[in-house]
Amino acid sequence: MMQILTFLSFTILVAVISYFATRNTEESSSDGYFLGGRSLTAGVIAGSLLLTNLSTEQIVGLNGSSYQSGLSVMVWETLAAIAMVLTAMFLLPRYLKGGLTTVPGFLAKRFDVTTKTLTSVLFLSGYVVVLLPVILYSGSLAVSGMFNVPELLGVTHTQSIWICVWGIGIIGSIYAVFGGLKAVAVSDSINAIGLLAGGILIPIFGLMLIGDGNIIDGLNIITTSHPEKFKSMGGPTDPVPFYTIFTGMMLVQLFYWGTNQQIIQRALGAKNLKEGQKGLLLGSFIKILGPIIVVLPGIIAFHIFDGKLENPDSAYPMLVNKVLPDAFVGFFAAVLFGAILSSFNSVLNSSVTLFGIDIYKEHINKDAEEKTVVKYGKMFGIVLAIAAMFIAPLIANAGSLFAYLQEINGIYSIPILTIIVVGYFTKRVPAIAAKVGLISGCLLYIISQFFMQPYFVNSAIDEAKAKGITDVAELALVKAQAYPHFLDVMAILFVLNVVIMLVIGKIKPRETDFVQEYTQQVDIKPWKHVKSAGIGICIIVIVIYAYFA
Repeated sequence: MMQILTFLSFTILVAVISYFATRNTEESSSDGYFLGGRSLTAGVIAGSLLLTNLSTEQIVGLNGSSYQSGLSVMVWETLAAIAMVLTAMFLLPRYLKGGLTTVPGFLAKRFDVTTKTLTSVLFLSGYVVVLLPVILYSGSLAVSGMFNVPELLGVTHTQSIWICVWGIGIIGSIYAVFGGLKAVAVSDSINAIGLLAGGILIPIFGLMLIGDGNIIDGLNIITTSHPEKFKSMGGPTDPVPFYTIFTGMMLVQLFYWGTNQQIIQRALGAKNLKEGQKGLLLGSFIKILGPIIVVLPGIIAFHIFDGKLENPDSAYPMLVNKVLPDAFVGFFAAVLFGAILSSFNSVLNSSVTLFGIDIYKEHINKDAEEKTVVKYGKMFGIVLAIAAMFIAPLIANAGSLFAYLQEINGIYSIPILTIIVVGYFTKRVPAIAAKVGLISGCLLYIISQFFMQPYFVNSAIDEAKAKGITDVAELALVKAQAYPHFLDVMAILFVLNVVIMLVIGKIKPRETDFVQEYTQQVDIKPWKHVKSAGIGICIIVIVIYAYFA
């Protein structure tokens, strides 16, 4: 009962603060609704970025991966800091110079409206089929585990997941669809502080449990008992082999932090370039602490539960229940619930933005007033949320949660990143090249991962078994060597699509050079310390990674 009361009290408090912080904000216009009126400051952007990313698909999924594979999966967090630096220094100035509301909006100016629409449809498809369901499922797994919902309500585990999915989905939809980006950003900033504090308490209490009240003793015990778990360089059978850092990993990070509408819309809502850059760099610096929250608890859970958990993705919620006092569980569940809502709200808000501006306004009703655009965007968001709520419980059969999310995202992430990169760094590549790049990128990745990979992997495993190989570790190595890692496939297809676009540009170039105009909607004077701060953050990341290697 104490857990539930604490949870409800904190959740209601955040909602009330967010309401009063935004009730006088004019959000009748599409700019006010979608971008918070371009008024977000560095602190709000940083907190909102972190909480949007630091949600249950990260916390539950990555801790589940570290439970299985150890510290090597921290690369998903550490390299994110470098990607955020690159976004702040190179991409954000260009976005704000063009006065962009959405990332596909740039593609309309650089290529044509059809390219923008195709990109928006790809984003929306990925959101409804992959991202929203993963957020809902991982959030439900966490809430159900922390409050022991099956026992509390007398239902099965599967039924508890359905209940939590629809509860989170309905509350999140109300928040995102009717609150707009500024309401989401304000609540994010409050919850980010609580999540960082609570997230750090989990490994502290876990190490204290292992070390009989002494954190240092607990750390010594866990590092000496499982030295194989504390290596940042992943082997060939790990989820992230070391060499993939130099192939597809950085591409994935650049897409996520630099071009993904769900994330970059926070920086697009900055009051000026200076605040946007400071927000991104502040977020990247805090991101360095990420492994303490999203990787270390998984290793602690492996030690405490002797590696015997049936579902690795349940490691984090079970650890929270095991190590935190009841009152703390309620508080942490509240901020984690806020993080779940943040990611869900963020994706839903970006979906509403993409549909309202890039599809409804562009193709359905070009003369629509801004209030009408917002209205139909909200209606679309509700439909999208309901569809995601039906899909989410089915992810239970998809295997490793985080691996599923990253691999499926490749269907649309690399093609979109390709055309944006080519669009910015060339002047004569035509619109037809972008369309070919999008379609070929999606189709080739689908053929690779859903047809070729299963064929080669199954053939290799059957051949190994026919030779009498039965050892689990040896079969895992055979599987890893049978086909390139999905990050390698992403890198190969990125290069191939770039070449295809450049060849088309050579054969049939644009008639005139593309020149990006400064719309003067936002002050684009950069922060004077952006270069030194960015270089410093990159050095810290490299040193930390090298130390654990």
